[in-house]
Amino acid sequence: MAKCDQGYLCESCGLEVTSIVDSDLYLRFVIGQLDAERLHLSPERHLRCNPSLSQYIADARFDPVVVEGDFDHRQLDPEFVARQFDRITRGYQRLWTINQSPEPISLLDYPIPDDDNDTAPTAPQAR
Repeated sequence: MAKCDQGYLCESCGLEVTSIVDSDLYLRFVIGQLDAERLHLSPERHLRCNPSLSQYIADARFDPVVVEGDFDHRQLDPEFVARQFDRITRGYQRLWTINQSPEPISLLDYPIPDDDNDTAPTAPQAR
């Protein structure tokens, strides 16, 4: 395969990230951790290759990730953890919406609403 035919390669494992629903890069973009202008300059990883972020995904389509040590959500402030689960799970669900949309969605419409202005229902917790 020619280099230009490859998708983004995972910074951690070196394998291709073949779907937006497996993309740490696009999850960080939809939850507001990454500006659109930096999207093409930022490293890509599979969600499972970034466990400190993916441990906060509570969705039946994603097998839970356990982090041991300082970044284990079980060791962190419960209010912070609840906000992270809500925001990151909603971001993951947004990736599925984008992936399954029959019509193209503008990159500018990928992000979920800010927590302060959000009127969307919160994601159910799978924990």
